[in-house]
Amino acid sequence: MLLIQKSDLFGAAASTICLIHCLITPLIFVAQTCSKTCCATAPTWWKIVDLIFLIISFFAVYHSTSITTKLGLKIGFWLSWIGLALLIINDNLNLFKLSHECVYLPSLGLIILHLYNRKQCKCSDNSCCA
Repeated sequence: MLLIQKSDLFGAAASTICLIHCLITPLIFVAQTCSKTCCATAPTWWKIVDLIFLIISFFAVYHSTSITTKLGLKIGFWLSWIGLALLIINDNLNLFKLSHECVYLPSLGLIILHLYNRKQCKCSDNSCCA
């Protein structure tokens, strides 16, 4: 129950950590010394972190959209999450050649939406957040 009431805070935090993860990825691989395989792609465990953030953000979006009454926020949450999911899946499967930086937009969108929804969900008795 606490997680449901704090889904916006949890979602904003997870999206922020995800964005930091995406921002530092290029720096890690630039700073990394090439091994025998020459490290052309991210290691599997690093890509799994993307999927973990995607799963966490799904539940945060699900719970946040279940407590908000604003249709525009619900649509924005799901469009941002779907965009993030498609970009992460594409990045892992290399379906289309897209810049890795494209993932920043839906991540920032989720952060902003969660923070906005959290601010709008202020009730004296928590009736609108339950």
